[in-house]
Amino acid sequence: MGTRESVVATGTKAAGAAPSRARRLVNSLLWAVSVPLMFTVAAWLAQVPSVGIYVGVVVALGTFGAAASVVGGIWHRAGAAVLVSCAGFALTLFAGQGLYELYMKTVGEKMPAVVTEVEYRDERQYCTVEETAGDHAVHEISQQQNCFDHIKRHQRVTLRKDPMGVLAPRLPDGPDQEGQTAVTLAVSGGLFVVTGASMFYAGQRRR
Repeated sequence: MGTRESVVATGTKAAGAAPSRARRLVNSLLWAVSVPLMFTVAAWLAQVPSVGIYVGVVVALGTFGAAASVVGGIWHRAGAAVLVSCAGFALTLFAGQGLYELYMKTVGEKMPAVVTEVEYRDERQYCTVEETAGDHAVHEISQQQNCFDHIKRHQRVTLRKDPMGVLAPRLPDGPDQEGQTAVTLAVSGGLFVVTGASMFYAGQRRR
């Protein structure tokens, strides 16, 4: 039989093991939620015209660096670090556009307009669109806002405008774009889960 001191020491160690596992679980969950969420925030910020793309890139790179350092450097899970990095990068590509399309289609204000010019610059298509009601505002819209080959000069369209005036107006979908938003959001959701699950696994299996 062990001495009283050894029994007390063993009991203290066993009692301290549970809080340690609990802390690891909470810590892993926090990383698993915050990392894909920050990638999504970066993707959304990139949809804001002008400075938004730069802010989004900074947030995305900061998240990428923090996640890779923690998973690969501190937790010593190189495979999980690669998966988090790849899935997180892909998430920023899909999530921003998918959320932008969903937002504009759901709450965007409809405005009749006419396409006054379609031109190509630097191998990208741009549409100049003038509203036919209200103050007849003129907008230059890029492919990011759905200026593709289905939009023609002198075509009458229905713009979707951000009620908060932050995001650029969006042109309507073409015949071959039906259901594309749902697919983009589904892919984004899958990448969000993969990124979070990889972070959680690495946190639980850290060395």
